[in-house]
Amino acid sequence: MDIDLIDETDFPNYSKSTGKRPAFVPVDDAHPFDLEAYISTYTGKTVVYRLIHIISICPTLAPQAFQLAVQHILQGRDPNLYQSLIIAYDTTAKTLPDAELPPHTDLAVIDQQWIDETNTKNQAERSKLEVELKTYTSNMIKESIRMAHRDLGNFYRSVGDYSSSLKHYTKSREFCTSSQHIVDMCMSVLELLLEQRNYAHIATYVFKADATLPPDAQQVAKAKAAAERERVQTKLDVATALSHLAQGAYEKAAQSFLKAGPIKNLEEWATKIVAPGDIAIYATLSALATFSRSAIKSNLLDNDSFGVYIEQEPYVRELVEAYMGNRFKTVLELLERYSTRHYIDLYLSTHVNNLVLEIQSRALVLYFQPFASIKMDRMSQAFGWTPEFLEQQVVHLIQKGEIHARVDRQNRILKAKVVDQRAELFSRAVKSGADIQSTNRKLLLRMRLQQSDLIVKPPKNQNQNQNHIDFLGDGH
Repeated sequence: MDIDLIDETDFPNYSKSTGKRPAFVPVDDAHPFDLEAYISTYTGKTVVYRLIHIISICPTLAPQAFQLAVQHILQGRDPNLYQSLIIAYDTTAKTLPDAELPPHTDLAVIDQQWIDETNTKNQAERSKLEVELKTYTSNMIKESIRMAHRDLGNFYRSVGDYSSSLKHYTKSREFCTSSQHIVDMCMSVLELLLEQRNYAHIATYVFKADATLPPDAQQVAKAKAAAERERVQTKLDVATALSHLAQGAYEKAAQSFLKAGPIKNLEEWATKIVAPGDIAIYATLSALATFSRSAIKSNLLDNDSFGVYIEQEPYVRELVEAYMGNRFKTVLELLERYSTRHYIDLYLSTHVNNLVLEIQSRALVLYFQPFASIKMDRMSQAFGWTPEFLEQQVVHLIQKGEIHARVDRQNRILKAKVVDQRAELFSRAVKSGADIQSTNRKLLLRMRLQQSDLIVKPPKNQNQNQNHIDFLGDGH
Protein backbone atom coordinates (compact mmCIF):
# COMPACT_ATOMS: atom_id res chain seq x y z
CA MET A 1 0.00 0.00 0.00
CA ASP A 2 1.38 3.37 -1.05
CA ILE A 3 1.79 6.42 1.15
CA ASP A 4 -0.09 8.24 -1.67
CA LEU A 5 -3.25 6.80 -0.12
CA ILE A 6 -3.28 9.67 2.31
CA ASP A 7 -3.25 12.25 -0.51
CA GLU A 8 -6.39 14.25 -1.23
CA THR A 9 -6.94 12.68 -4.66
CA ASP A 10 -7.39 9.22 -3.17
CA PHE A 11 -10.13 10.22 -0.74
CA PRO A 12 -13.82 9.87 -1.51
CA ASN A 13 -15.19 13.27 -2.48
CA TYR A 14 -16.83 14.59 0.66
CA SER A 15 -19.60 16.27 -1.32
CA LYS A 16 -20.31 12.97 -3.05
CA SER A 17 -20.68 11.05 0.15
CA THR A 18 -21.55 7.38 -0.22
CA GLY A 19 -22.53 6.78 3.38
CA LYS A 20 -19.20 5.24 4.39
CA ARG A 21 -16.53 7.00 6.39
CA PRO A 22 -13.11 7.05 4.69
CA ALA A 23 -10.43 4.99 6.39
CA PHE A 24 -8.16 8.04 6.64
CA VAL A 25 -8.66 11.76 6.13
CA PRO A 26 -6.25 14.23 4.52
CA VAL A 27 -4.62 17.40 5.78
CA ASP A 28 -3.49 19.65 2.92
CA ASP A 29 -4.22 23.00 1.31
CA ALA A 30 -7.70 21.83 0.28
CA HIS A 31 -8.42 20.46 3.76
CA PRO A 32 -6.64 22.75 6.25
CA PHE A 33 -6.42 21.79 9.89
CA ASP A 34 -4.28 23.18 12.74
CA LEU A 35 -3.87 20.45 15.33
CA GLU A 36 -2.26 22.56 18.05
CA ALA A 37 -4.89 25.30 17.80
CA TYR A 38 -7.66 22.68 17.84
CA ILE A 39 -6.40 20.70 20.83
CA SER A 40 -5.53 23.82 22.87
CA THR A 41 -9.25 24.44 23.47
CA TYR A 42 -9.57 21.28 25.59
CA THR A 43 -8.30 20.13 28.97
CA GLY A 44 -8.26 16.90 30.94
CA LYS A 45 -8.66 13.41 29.55
CA THR A 46 -10.68 14.51 26.54
CA VAL A 47 -7.41 15.86 25.10
CA VAL A 48 -5.87 12.38 25.08
CA TYR A 49 -9.03 10.70 23.80
CA ARG A 50 -9.32 13.20 20.94
CA LEU A 51 -5.63 12.81 20.04
CA ILE A 52 -5.96 9.01 20.01
CA HIS A 53 -8.92 9.36 17.65
CA ILE A 54 -6.90 11.68 15.40
CA ILE A 55 -4.04 9.15 15.31
CA SER A 56 -6.45 6.42 14.22
CA ILE A 57 -7.98 8.42 11.35
CA CYS A 58 -5.29 10.86 10.18
CA PRO A 59 -1.80 9.37 9.61
CA THR A 60 -0.50 12.76 8.48
CA LEU A 61 -0.95 14.10 12.00
CA ALA A 62 -0.22 10.85 13.86
CA PRO A 63 3.38 11.63 14.97
CA GLN A 64 2.50 15.14 16.17
CA ALA A 65 -0.65 13.89 17.90
CA PHE A 66 1.33 11.11 19.62
CA GLN A 67 3.82 13.58 21.08
CA LEU A 68 1.09 15.92 22.30
CA ALA A 69 -0.80 13.00 23.85
CA VAL A 70 2.26 11.86 25.80
CA GLN A 71 2.70 15.37 27.20
CA HIS A 72 -0.87 15.40 28.48
CA ILE A 73 -0.68 11.86 29.87
CA LEU A 74 2.30 12.92 31.99
CA GLN A 75 0.11 15.63 33.52
CA GLY A 76 -2.49 13.07 34.63
CA ARG A 77 -2.56 9.99 36.80
CA ASP A 78 -3.70 7.23 34.43
CA PRO A 79 -0.73 5.21 33.07
CA ASN A 80 -3.15 2.94 31.17
CA LEU A 81 -3.78 5.74 28.70
CA TYR A 82 -0.22 5.34 27.46
CA GLN A 83 -0.91 1.74 26.47
CA SER A 84 -4.06 2.80 24.60
CA LEU A 85 -2.06 5.48 22.82
CA ILE A 86 0.64 3.03 21.71
CA ILE A 87 -1.96 0.54 20.43
CA ALA A 88 -3.70 3.25 18.36
CA TYR A 89 -0.41 4.49 16.86
CA ASP A 90 0.93 1.03 16.04
CA THR A 91 -2.40 0.02 14.47
CA THR A 92 -2.26 3.01 12.13
CA ALA A 93 1.37 2.28 11.28
CA LYS A 94 0.54 -1.35 10.44
CA THR A 95 -2.40 -0.31 8.27
CA LEU A 96 -0.03 1.85 6.22
CA PRO A 97 3.21 -0.18 6.23
CA ASP A 98 4.82 1.99 3.51
CA ALA A 99 3.84 5.26 5.12
CA GLU A 100 7.14 5.31 6.99
CA LEU A 101 5.58 6.48 10.22
CA PRO A 102 8.41 6.60 12.75
CA PRO A 103 8.27 4.06 15.62
CA HIS A 104 6.55 5.42 18.69
CA THR A 105 9.78 4.98 20.67
CA ASP A 106 11.43 7.60 18.42
CA LEU A 107 8.73 10.15 19.16
CA ALA A 108 8.33 10.09 22.93
CA VAL A 109 8.87 7.65 25.75
CA ILE A 110 7.33 7.48 29.18
CA ASP A 111 9.87 5.83 31.41
CA GLN A 112 8.94 2.98 33.69
CA GLN A 113 9.91 5.04 36.72
CA TRP A 114 7.05 7.50 36.05
CA ILE A 115 4.59 4.63 35.64
CA ASP A 116 5.72 2.96 38.88
CA GLU A 117 5.63 6.20 40.85
CA THR A 118 2.18 7.08 39.51
CA ASN A 119 0.81 3.64 40.38
CA THR A 120 2.27 3.92 43.89
CA LYS A 121 0.70 7.35 44.42
CA ASN A 122 -2.64 6.10 43.11
CA GLN A 123 -2.58 3.13 45.47
CA ALA A 124 -1.78 5.35 48.45
CA GLU A 125 -4.55 7.79 47.52
CA ARG A 126 -7.08 5.01 47.12
CA SER A 127 -6.19 3.48 50.49
CA LYS A 128 -6.52 6.86 52.16
CA LEU A 129 -9.95 7.54 50.64
CA GLU A 130 -11.24 4.06 51.46
CA VAL A 131 -10.15 4.43 55.08
CA GLU A 132 -11.94 7.78 55.29
CA LEU A 133 -15.11 6.20 53.89
CA LYS A 134 -15.00 3.38 56.45
CA THR A 135 -14.46 5.87 59.28
CA TYR A 136 -17.38 8.07 58.23
CA THR A 137 -19.59 5.04 57.69
CA SER A 138 -18.92 3.76 61.21
CA ASN A 139 -19.71 7.22 62.60
CA MET A 140 -22.93 7.44 60.51
CA ILE A 141 -22.27 11.01 59.36
CA LYS A 142 -24.36 11.28 56.19
CA GLU A 143 -22.74 14.38 54.75
CA SER A 144 -19.24 13.01 55.30
CA ILE A 145 -20.20 9.66 53.78
CA ARG A 146 -21.63 11.42 50.71
CA MET A 147 -18.45 13.43 50.25
CA ALA A 148 -16.30 10.33 50.72
CA HIS A 149 -18.19 8.51 47.96
CA ARG A 150 -17.91 11.59 45.76
CA ASP A 151 -14.14 11.80 46.33
CA LEU A 152 -13.71 8.11 45.54
CA GLY A 153 -15.79 8.58 42.38
CA ASN A 154 -13.54 11.45 41.31
CA PHE A 155 -10.43 9.41 42.10
CA TYR A 156 -11.49 6.34 40.13
CA ARG A 157 -12.50 8.53 37.22
CA SER A 158 -9.07 10.16 37.16
CA VAL A 159 -7.29 6.77 37.03
CA GLY A 160 -9.61 5.37 34.35
CA ASP A 161 -11.66 2.93 36.48
CA TYR A 162 -15.05 4.10 35.22
CA SER A 163 -17.15 1.25 36.62
CA SER A 164 -15.90 1.89 40.18
CA SER A 165 -16.33 5.63 39.68
CA LEU A 166 -19.96 5.20 38.60
CA LYS A 167 -20.61 2.89 41.56
CA HIS A 168 -19.43 5.48 44.08
CA TYR A 169 -21.22 8.39 42.39
CA THR A 170 -24.53 6.53 42.43
CA LYS A 171 -23.93 5.27 45.98
CA SER A 172 -23.62 8.86 47.19
CA ARG A 173 -27.30 9.35 46.25
CA GLU A 174 -28.35 7.48 49.40
CA PHE A 175 -26.66 10.11 51.55
CA CYS A 176 -27.81 13.27 49.78
CA THR A 177 -29.61 15.61 52.16
CA SER A 178 -30.62 18.39 49.72
CA SER A 179 -31.76 18.82 46.15
CA GLN A 180 -28.44 20.49 45.31
CA HIS A 181 -26.58 17.35 46.38
CA ILE A 182 -28.73 15.26 44.01
CA VAL A 183 -28.11 17.66 41.14
CA ASP A 184 -24.35 17.58 41.80
CA MET A 185 -24.41 13.77 41.79
CA CYS A 186 -26.32 13.68 38.48
CA MET A 187 -23.92 16.16 36.87
CA SER A 188 -20.92 14.08 37.98
CA VAL A 189 -22.47 10.95 36.47
CA LEU A 190 -23.29 12.79 33.23
CA GLU A 191 -19.70 14.00 32.92
CA LEU A 192 -18.50 10.45 33.45
CA LEU A 193 -20.91 8.98 30.87
CA LEU A 194 -19.98 11.61 28.27
CA GLU A 195 -16.29 11.01 28.87
CA GLN A 196 -16.92 7.28 28.34
CA ARG A 197 -19.20 8.02 25.38
CA ASN A 198 -21.74 5.78 27.09
CA TYR A 199 -25.03 7.29 25.94
CA ALA A 200 -27.51 4.63 27.07
CA HIS A 201 -28.09 6.09 30.55
CA ILE A 202 -27.72 9.80 29.84
CA ALA A 203 -31.46 10.38 29.48
CA THR A 204 -32.06 8.78 32.90
CA TYR A 205 -29.75 11.14 34.77
CA VAL A 206 -30.88 14.17 32.77
CA PHE A 207 -34.44 13.40 33.86
CA LYS A 208 -33.38 12.94 37.51
CA ALA A 209 -31.51 16.25 37.55
CA ASP A 210 -34.30 18.10 35.77
CA ALA A 211 -36.92 16.71 38.16
CA THR A 212 -34.83 17.83 41.13
CA LEU A 213 -34.48 21.41 39.93
CA PRO A 214 -37.16 23.71 41.40
CA PRO A 215 -39.84 24.94 38.96
CA ASP A 216 -39.33 28.36 37.39
CA ALA A 217 -42.34 29.70 39.30
CA GLN A 218 -40.47 29.30 42.58
CA GLN A 219 -37.42 31.16 41.30
CA VAL A 220 -38.96 34.50 40.34
CA ALA A 221 -37.72 36.35 43.42
CA LYS A 222 -34.49 34.38 43.67
CA ALA A 223 -32.04 35.63 41.06
CA LYS A 224 -29.21 33.46 42.36
CA ALA A 225 -31.32 30.31 42.27
CA ALA A 226 -32.61 31.20 38.81
CA ALA A 227 -29.04 31.59 37.55
CA GLU A 228 -28.14 28.21 39.06
CA ARG A 229 -31.07 26.57 37.31
CA GLU A 230 -30.08 28.14 33.97
CA ARG A 231 -26.49 26.97 34.44
CA VAL A 232 -27.52 23.38 35.12
CA GLN A 233 -30.17 23.41 32.37
CA THR A 234 -27.57 24.42 29.77
CA LYS A 235 -25.46 21.38 30.64
CA LEU A 236 -28.51 19.11 30.63
CA ASP A 237 -29.47 20.38 27.15
CA VAL A 238 -25.95 19.71 25.85
CA ALA A 239 -25.85 16.22 27.39
CA THR A 240 -29.27 15.42 25.90
CA ALA A 241 -28.19 16.73 22.50
CA LEU A 242 -25.01 14.63 22.47
CA SER A 243 -27.07 11.57 23.38
CA HIS A 244 -29.50 12.24 20.49
CA LEU A 245 -26.59 12.84 18.12
CA ALA A 246 -24.98 9.53 19.08
CA GLN A 247 -28.26 7.72 18.40
CA GLY A 248 -28.70 9.36 14.99
CA ALA A 249 -31.73 11.43 16.09
CA TYR A 250 -30.40 14.53 14.32
CA GLU A 251 -33.54 16.66 14.51
CA LYS A 252 -33.84 16.17 18.28
CA ALA A 253 -30.11 16.80 18.64
CA ALA A 254 -30.38 20.11 16.76
CA GLN A 255 -33.35 21.21 18.87
CA SER A 256 -31.49 20.45 22.11
CA PHE A 257 -28.25 22.13 20.99
CA LEU A 258 -30.16 25.25 19.94
CA LYS A 259 -31.77 25.48 23.40
CA ALA A 260 -28.37 25.71 25.10
CA GLY A 261 -27.90 28.81 27.24
CA PRO A 262 -24.94 31.22 27.24
CA ILE A 263 -21.43 29.79 26.85
CA LYS A 264 -20.54 30.85 30.40
CA ASN A 265 -23.09 28.33 31.73
CA LEU A 266 -21.02 25.47 30.33
CA GLU A 267 -18.25 26.32 32.80
CA GLU A 268 -15.67 23.48 32.84
CA TRP A 269 -17.67 21.48 30.28
CA ALA A 270 -16.52 23.96 27.62
CA THR A 271 -13.02 22.45 27.83
CA LYS A 272 -13.47 19.06 29.51
CA ILE A 273 -16.40 17.76 27.41
CA VAL A 274 -17.24 19.79 24.31
CA ALA A 275 -16.09 23.20 23.07
CA PRO A 276 -18.59 25.93 22.08
CA GLY A 277 -17.31 25.72 18.51
CA ASP A 278 -18.13 21.99 18.47
CA ILE A 279 -21.68 22.74 19.56
CA ALA A 280 -22.04 25.24 16.70
CA ILE A 281 -20.92 22.60 14.18
CA TYR A 282 -23.12 19.83 15.61
CA ALA A 283 -26.20 22.04 15.72
CA THR A 284 -25.70 23.50 12.25
CA LEU A 285 -25.09 20.21 10.44
CA SER A 286 -27.99 18.54 12.26
CA ALA A 287 -30.31 21.47 11.50
CA LEU A 288 -29.37 21.63 7.81
CA ALA A 289 -29.99 17.88 7.55
CA THR A 290 -33.44 17.90 9.17
CA PHE A 291 -34.98 21.37 9.49
CA SER A 292 -37.17 23.18 6.96
CA ARG A 293 -35.91 26.45 5.55
CA SER A 294 -38.24 28.49 7.80
CA ALA A 295 -37.13 26.53 10.88
CA ILE A 296 -33.46 27.14 10.05
CA LYS A 297 -34.11 30.88 9.78
CA SER A 298 -36.06 31.17 13.03
CA ASN A 299 -34.11 28.71 15.18
CA LEU A 300 -30.59 29.22 13.86
CA LEU A 301 -30.04 32.48 11.98
CA ASP A 302 -32.40 34.60 14.12
CA ASN A 303 -31.31 32.97 17.38
CA ASP A 304 -29.20 35.68 19.02
CA SER A 305 -28.16 33.54 21.99
CA PHE A 306 -26.87 30.77 19.72
CA GLY A 307 -25.12 33.29 17.51
CA VAL A 308 -22.38 33.49 20.14
CA TYR A 309 -21.63 29.81 19.54
CA ILE A 310 -21.54 30.30 15.75
CA GLU A 311 -18.95 33.06 16.18
CA GLN A 312 -16.53 30.41 17.48
CA GLU A 313 -16.47 28.80 14.00
CA PRO A 314 -16.92 31.59 11.39
CA TYR A 315 -17.36 29.22 8.43
CA VAL A 316 -20.53 27.84 10.03
CA ARG A 317 -22.46 31.06 9.39
CA GLU A 318 -21.13 31.16 5.83
CA LEU A 319 -22.37 27.59 5.38
CA VAL A 320 -25.88 28.39 6.62
CA GLU A 321 -26.16 31.58 4.58
CA ALA A 322 -25.06 29.75 1.42
CA TYR A 323 -27.70 27.09 2.06
CA MET A 324 -30.44 29.66 2.63
CA GLY A 325 -29.35 31.52 -0.52
CA ASN A 326 -29.59 28.38 -2.68
CA ARG A 327 -25.84 28.48 -3.36
CA PHE A 328 -25.56 24.74 -2.96
CA LYS A 329 -22.24 24.42 -4.77
CA THR A 330 -20.73 26.69 -2.12
CA VAL A 331 -22.38 24.59 0.60
CA LEU A 332 -20.80 21.40 -0.71
CA GLU A 333 -17.43 23.09 -1.22
CA LEU A 334 -17.43 24.26 2.41
CA LEU A 335 -18.38 20.79 3.63
CA GLU A 336 -15.53 19.37 1.54
CA ARG A 337 -13.01 21.95 2.75
CA TYR A 338 -13.77 21.35 6.42
CA SER A 339 -14.35 17.59 6.11
CA THR A 340 -11.16 16.80 8.03
CA ARG A 341 -12.28 19.09 10.86
CA HIS A 342 -15.56 17.16 11.02
CA TYR A 343 -14.09 13.67 10.78
CA ILE A 344 -11.50 14.16 13.50
CA ASP A 345 -14.21 15.20 15.97
CA LEU A 346 -14.76 12.56 18.64
CA TYR A 347 -18.56 12.86 18.75
CA LEU A 348 -19.28 13.77 15.11
CA SER A 349 -16.97 11.44 13.18
CA THR A 350 -19.34 8.49 12.71
CA HIS A 351 -22.25 10.74 11.66
CA VAL A 352 -20.57 12.99 9.10
CA ASN A 353 -21.55 10.98 6.03
CA ASN A 354 -25.15 10.50 7.13
CA LEU A 355 -25.52 14.22 7.77
CA VAL A 356 -23.94 15.18 4.44
CA LEU A 357 -26.19 12.74 2.57
CA GLU A 358 -29.24 14.32 4.20
CA ILE A 359 -28.02 17.84 3.38
CA GLN A 360 -27.38 16.79 -0.25
CA SER A 361 -30.86 15.30 -0.55
CA ARG A 362 -32.59 18.36 0.90
CA ALA A 363 -30.54 20.66 -1.33
CA LEU A 364 -31.56 18.73 -4.45
CA VAL A 365 -35.24 18.80 -3.47
CA LEU A 366 -35.14 22.53 -2.70
CA TYR A 367 -33.33 23.34 -5.95
CA PHE A 368 -35.84 21.46 -8.14
CA GLN A 369 -39.01 22.66 -6.39
CA PRO A 370 -39.61 25.82 -8.52
CA PHE A 371 -39.13 24.04 -11.86
CA ALA A 372 -41.51 22.08 -14.05
CA SER A 373 -38.46 20.84 -15.96
CA ILE A 374 -34.74 21.55 -15.91
CA LYS A 375 -31.72 20.42 -17.87
CA MET A 376 -29.56 17.97 -15.98
CA ASP A 377 -26.40 19.74 -17.19
CA ARG A 378 -27.53 23.03 -15.65
CA MET A 379 -28.38 21.27 -12.39
CA SER A 380 -25.02 19.49 -12.27
CA GLN A 381 -23.23 22.83 -12.70
CA ALA A 382 -25.23 24.28 -9.78
CA PHE A 383 -23.96 21.50 -7.52
CA GLY A 384 -20.47 21.08 -8.99
CA TRP A 385 -21.09 17.43 -9.84
CA THR A 386 -20.71 15.38 -12.99
CA PRO A 387 -23.99 14.74 -14.84
CA GLU A 388 -23.63 11.01 -14.19
CA PHE A 389 -23.30 11.45 -10.44
CA LEU A 390 -26.20 13.91 -10.37
CA GLU A 391 -28.39 11.44 -12.23
CA GLN A 392 -27.62 8.75 -9.65
CA GLN A 393 -28.61 11.07 -6.81
CA VAL A 394 -31.80 12.25 -8.52
CA VAL A 395 -32.92 8.71 -9.38
CA HIS A 396 -32.31 7.68 -5.78
CA LEU A 397 -34.51 10.53 -4.50
CA ILE A 398 -37.22 9.72 -7.05
CA GLN A 399 -37.26 6.12 -5.85
CA LYS A 400 -37.57 7.34 -2.25
CA GLY A 401 -40.48 9.58 -3.23
CA GLU A 402 -38.73 12.80 -2.22
CA ILE A 403 -38.70 14.19 -5.76
CA HIS A 404 -41.84 13.70 -7.84
CA ALA A 405 -40.36 13.73 -11.30
CA ARG A 406 -38.95 11.55 -14.06
CA VAL A 407 -35.62 11.60 -15.86
CA ASP A 408 -35.56 11.99 -19.64
CA ARG A 409 -32.19 10.40 -20.40
CA GLN A 410 -32.34 11.02 -24.13
CA ASN A 411 -32.72 14.79 -23.77
CA ARG A 412 -31.04 14.87 -20.32
CA ILE A 413 -33.96 16.68 -18.71
CA LEU A 414 -35.59 16.25 -15.31
CA LYS A 415 -39.37 16.74 -15.62
CA ALA A 416 -41.80 17.14 -12.75
CA LYS A 417 -44.79 14.84 -12.80
CA VAL A 418 -47.86 16.79 -13.94
CA VAL A 419 -50.79 16.29 -11.59
CA ASP A 420 -54.32 16.92 -12.94
CA GLN A 421 -55.68 18.92 -10.02
CA ARG A 422 -59.27 18.80 -11.32
CA ALA A 423 -59.26 15.00 -11.70
CA GLU A 424 -57.61 14.59 -8.30
CA LEU A 425 -60.23 16.82 -6.64
CA PHE A 426 -63.08 14.90 -8.33
CA SER A 427 -61.55 11.59 -7.20
CA ARG A 428 -61.35 12.79 -3.58
CA ALA A 429 -64.96 14.00 -3.71
CA VAL A 430 -66.21 10.64 -5.03
CA LYS A 431 -64.29 8.79 -2.34
CA SER A 432 -65.67 11.04 0.42
CA GLY A 433 -69.23 10.44 -0.90
CA ALA A 434 -68.72 6.67 -0.89
CA ASP A 435 -67.38 6.80 2.69
CA ILE A 436 -70.37 8.85 3.89
CA GLN A 437 -72.81 6.48 2.13
CA SER A 438 -71.21 3.44 3.77
CA THR A 439 -71.34 5.10 7.22
CA ASN A 440 -75.03 6.01 6.80
CA ARG A 441 -75.94 2.44 5.83
CA LYS A 442 -74.27 1.10 8.96
CA LEU A 443 -76.13 3.62 11.14
CA LEU A 444 -79.49 2.71 9.57
CA LEU A 445 -78.81 -1.01 10.10
CA ARG A 446 -78.00 -0.35 13.75
CA MET A 447 -81.22 1.64 14.26
CA ARG A 448 -83.35 -1.11 12.66
CA LEU A 449 -81.76 -3.80 14.82
CA GLN A 450 -82.46 -1.76 17.95
CA GLN A 451 -86.07 -1.19 16.86
CA SER A 452 -86.52 -4.94 16.38
CA ASP A 453 -84.96 -5.60 19.82
CA LEU A 454 -82.24 -7.72 18.21
CA ILE A 455 -79.64 -7.04 20.88
CA VAL A 456 -77.74 -9.26 23.32
CA LYS A 457 -77.83 -8.04 26.92
CA PRO A 458 -74.94 -8.79 29.32
CA PRO A 459 -75.44 -11.31 32.16
CA LYS A 460 -76.73 -9.86 35.42
CA ASN A 461 -73.55 -10.73 37.33
CA GLN A 462 -71.48 -8.36 35.12
CA ASN A 463 -71.05 -4.64 35.70
CA GLN A 464 -74.42 -3.03 35.11
CA ASN A 465 -72.77 0.12 33.85
CA GLN A 466 -71.34 -1.61 30.78
CA ASN A 467 -72.65 -0.58 27.41
CA HIS A 468 -74.89 -3.09 25.65
CA ILE A 469 -73.18 -5.19 23.03
CA ASP A 470 -75.06 -4.97 19.76
CA PHE A 471 -75.22 -8.12 17.74
CA LEU A 472 -74.90 -7.48 14.03
CA GLY A 473 -75.54 -10.60 12.01
CA ASP A 474 -75.32 -11.27 8.33
CA GLY A 475 -78.87 -10.03 7.80
CA HIS A 476 -80.06 -7.06 5.80
